Amino acid sequence: MSNKTQQTTKYTGVFKDLKTGKFFYQTELGIDRISGKRIRKKGRTTQNGNPFSSAYEAHKELIRIKSEYHQAQGYANYNMTYQQFMDSVYIPYYKTDVEESTFLVREKTLEKIRDRFATSPLRSITVESVQNFRTWLLTSQEDGGAGYAQSYASLVFGMFRKSLDKAVELQYLEQNISKRVKAIPKGKSIVPYWTKDEFEKVVNQIYLGDFYEHLNFVMLWVYYMTGVRVNEGAALCWEDIDFSKKRMRVHHMLVLKNKNDWKRNAYTKTEDGKRTIALDDDTISILRKWQTRQETMGLGNKNDFVFTYDGLPMVKSTIARIIARYAKFAGVKKIQAKGLRHSHASYLINEFNVSVLVLSQRMGHSSPEITLKHYSHMWSGADVAIAEEMSGNIKIETAEKSKVQFTGNQAVTQKVKSGTPPKSPPKWYADPKKSVVSSFQAKPVALEWE
Repeated sequence: MSNKTQQTTKYTGVFKDLKTGKFFYQTELGIDRISGKRIRKKGRTTQNGNPFSSAYEAHKELIRIKSEYHQAQGYANYNMTYQQFMDSVYIPYYKTDVEESTFLVREKTLEKIRDRFATSPLRSITVESVQNFRTWLLTSQEDGGAGYAQSYASLVFGMFRKSLDKAVELQYLEQNISKRVKAIPKGKSIVPYWTKDEFEKVVNQIYLGDFYEHLNFVMLWVYYMTGVRVNEGAALCWEDIDFSKKRMRVHHMLVLKNKNDWKRNAYTKTEDGKRTIALDDDTISILRKWQTRQETMGLGNKNDFVFTYDGLPMVKSTIARIIARYAKFAGVKKIQAKGLRHSHASYLINEFNVSVLVLSQRMGHSSPEITLKHYSHMWSGADVAIAEEMSGNIKIETAEKSKVQFTGNQAVTQKVKSGTPPKSPPKWYADPKKSVVSSFQAKPVALEWE
């Protein structure tokens, strides 16, 4: 027999007494500065002394009790502005909840959201202000909006909603008002990439006689031919290249604020991202020549970066500028640095019809489903080649005479056997103004062809 006497509710700190069926709250408010003991608070009635009629009512009273306590302690959570909440609570929490690289990418976005509602009291954010924020995110700059792509607008709005979720969880708010406004759909975001022909035009613009341009060539080549993520490629050291087995080990990622403030972490974006990639002979040859070239500059040792000209790692923005420069020279579209990863996927699919499983392993995805989610559109032309292979594959030899015993109308049978098409139907049959029913009523008509 269970000895359980209380049941949790969807509200943190609110419980249901299983014996009485009544709701109550129970929480810790902090540490007593004098005794050092935890300050616990428990209650079963409203401020007016009435028993709670619902879990929500108990939740509201708990919010009030906590707010009064914090105000008395000089920390007025009840009147806290959104900026105060973001700076003192949510951003510090977010920083510890995600990978450092993710935080560095998202930090500016969090600050933009914070500044949008900066002076608004957390508890005074309205449905109207949230709706206006949503509209601003989706409006072009020409019309006074943010001018964001729908995918990014969806990300920003989603991060805003999550910040208010945390405020509710920590009991600064009773409800997440933003959830009364429709979320922004992600939309389909297709990253531009280079085809094989476009990539060939790009590398044809690079002069290998120059040390820095030689580095540019090696970077573009390796990213295109391996599909590694930008921060995975930037973290590559010569110890990761096995020339004898023609393998590249991808076990690190670079967390980089600037050229002099970086860390080489011993993990990748996901656990499945740790992988070993087989290298083709051309890539092996290109890397050998580059290492030899680096050695003339005192580099090229096993702990040196592959992509470097001065011993320091390459900054993502520098890679983007290199791509833009040679794309302009080649007269092809400019792509993002991550577009080289998509280019690799396109190259394998369109040139070698690679399977989803092989591509998934090479890209470091946790499952083929993830691969299809990002690259399924690249297989859109694959059925053309299949259709061409299907042509003539099935041998067609039809029977010389029918083996079917036809038992229908004999007149029709004779015409079908002779190959003579039936004559036109009666004129009244084809006239939409005349009713078939009325024709039958006026005079019985046999439905026979003339």
